[in-house]
Amino acid sequence: MIGDWRLAIVAVTLFASACGSADTAVEKPATVSWKRVGSWSGRGDRQTESFTSDTGGFRVQWETKNETPPGAGRLKVVFRSGDSGREIIDAVDARGVGAGIENVAGDRPRWYFLTIESANVDWTVIVEEQAGAVSEKD
Repeated sequence: MIGDWRLAIVAVTLFASACGSADTAVEKPATVSWKRVGSWSGRGDRQTESFTSDTGGFRVQWETKNETPPGAGRLKVVFRSGDSGREIIDAVDARGVGAGIENVAGDRPRWYFLTIESANVDWTVIVEEQAGAVSEKD
């Protein structure tokens, strides 16, 4: 009796699998594309030129090196409103030598500029804006 019950489940499962279309496309996760907004490097503080955003979504790649004296390095990157100068996104607050990628989002599309505060390190900051998501199918 139990064997017949298991056989019936296997038969129903096989039948359901056979009824599915072989041409059904499998959707992969969306791939996000990015466009470069700007790249800056230096040692010490800096304010960048203004740039516009259509999406408000950003990826910030940063790196610090050549820390002197050791243990005293700091990098802080803040997105500010191009209109009022108020802080919109506190994107990076790092100490010492290192690197990273931060995905951040503003409150809406707008004009922005960055303030980069640095002490005792050489730094590089690259900002890319999210250009869109592309959904791929098999």
